[in-house]
Amino acid sequence: MGRGNPGRLEPVTEGELTAQKVVDREVPTEPRISPDGRWVAYVTSPVGRVGRRRSSTLWLARADGSEPPRRVTPGTADDSSPRWAPDSGSVFLLSDAQLHRLDLTGGAAERLTDLPGGVTAFAPLPDGTEVALIAPAAEAGPDRLWLLDLPTREVRPAGDLGDRHVREVAPRPDGQALAVLTWATADRDPGLFEPGLHLVDVATGSTEDLGTPAIEAADLVWWRHETAWQLGYLGLTPPGLIGGNAVFAVPGHRNLTEGFTSCPVEFAQAAGPLAVFADGLDTVIRRLDPATGTFADVERARGALSGLTVSDEGTYAVVASVGSEPEEVRARRRITQAGPGGIRWAGQERLAYRAEDGTELDGLLVLPPGTTRADGPFPLVTLVHGGPYDRYADRFHLGWYPCAQWLAAAGFAVFHPNARGGLGHGHAFALSVAGDVGGAEFTDVLTGIDLLVAEGVADEDRLGIGGWSHGGFFAAWAVAHTDRFKAAVVGAGVIDWPLLAATGEHTRFEAALGGKQQSPITFADRIRTPVLILHGECDTNVPLSQAELLHDALGDREHEFVVYPRENHSIRERDHQIDVLDRSREWFSRWLTPARPA
Repeated sequence: MGRGNPGRLEPVTEGELTAQKVVDREVPTEPRISPDGRWVAYVTSPVGRVGRRRSSTLWLARADGSEPPRRVTPGTADDSSPRWAPDSGSVFLLSDAQLHRLDLTGGAAERLTDLPGGVTAFAPLPDGTEVALIAPAAEAGPDRLWLLDLPTREVRPAGDLGDRHVREVAPRPDGQALAVLTWATADRDPGLFEPGLHLVDVATGSTEDLGTPAIEAADLVWWRHETAWQLGYLGLTPPGLIGGNAVFAVPGHRNLTEGFTSCPVEFAQAAGPLAVFADGLDTVIRRLDPATGTFADVERARGALSGLTVSDEGTYAVVASVGSEPEEVRARRRITQAGPGGIRWAGQERLAYRAEDGTELDGLLVLPPGTTRADGPFPLVTLVHGGPYDRYADRFHLGWYPCAQWLAAAGFAVFHPNARGGLGHGHAFALSVAGDVGGAEFTDVLTGIDLLVAEGVADEDRLGIGGWSHGGFFAAWAVAHTDRFKAAVVGAGVIDWPLLAATGEHTRFEAALGGKQQSPITFADRIRTPVLILHGECDTNVPLSQAELLHDALGDREHEFVVYPRENHSIRERDHQIDVLDRSREWFSRWLTPARPA
């Protein structure tokens, strides 16, 4: 593609990247290293589902990478949540929501439960004879805490938690107690569900209240300092509902990461607990010193690391992805092979720039495969991430929604901005959008686009914008405030914040983010950009009424409105995902490639 001569937008790949290849690719998740550090169990599943139920496969691999991974379930059920027995001789897993155990010596998985409402989560106890279960008492209703006796298969209630909804359980390493996170109700509504943290004695069932944890508490982790056990978790930095996560320690619910300019995203059990931090475009693993309560770097990794799991000896495994390399499981070395093969992936460039007020920002630029900046200016699509507490790490970006690799294969340059309000730059950076979505974050994104235009990478006359969830809000907000964009894709976007605060899943959270003056519907009469609206019929996070508002407001102005039956906030069914990919790329191709004079 030469400067000033865009030509036709066609895939520039060694093997054609089709929507079918995108949604059928198997993605590794949920690595779990054995206590002895010799094995890693992990799960793979295709991006798209055939029908309503996910199908996934459990794999076993040597942690040293000395043998190819071995498939241990057929991939016909929903297999998830591998957890090792304390002796490393077997793996527990959920298969179609019932607990099973798979022996390393071979054979089929043994079913251990037959509960009417299925099992939500579980944790083997250190003595190897019991498993803590989280499951509803009946087919519907809040989740309760149970103990499964492995020799007898008896399931009995554990602790006295009243009618509280159990969210997470973590056995203490000595096996004598369980840490339990609960909500007052099963309905998820930050600020209303009243989180609780409890200690349950395994032998007697006596229950102790450990105080109120931070909102969004998760990832319970135990460690020992001198003669005392301490407990930690991730949670939202108080006192508001908007901002960054922190690591907290009990007793006292002390914030151990106050003032950090990176954000903890995972906390993992170990003798010295390990935490994963989002740090700009990259990721850092840090170890907590039990004596001082401070963190020290263990590994600084380019791109993204997730699913951290640690053996008794301190070896860990993760899912890693960097740049144009698909996700892979690694421990001491690479375990899985990145795929799919035969595709020439687009290159990815790291960006660093300053906002109008001097705030340091970062992002990514993805160019069509085989091109460089010198081949510009390109038609540029800016894709804004969801959240807004999320980020674009320097990892592989290919999914069911409009994404960088998918659009780059058709000849587009793609800009992934990390505007304020996002993850990876500390609490203050994330908090800055409270009550002001579409404010400074909007100028952050426009500043990045202006730089790419000025540098000859982006064609000012062929700019598009899109996103899903908060990214969908941003796309609608953008075209209501400027005519620079020639096409927009609004996926499951927020159009009216007060209405969402009254009808969505996260009422107080949404009210804290925006109000009437931050709502695209307030300015919808200004929209002249062609808009593609995509939404799930059964979306409980951002209800369909939001998309209907925008559709009605646009009237006979250029737009399309597509509703995917049975779908919630994320589109899961394979055929629907293919439609999202093909339809969004065709939309940008239609409006961003007009004939230009020679």
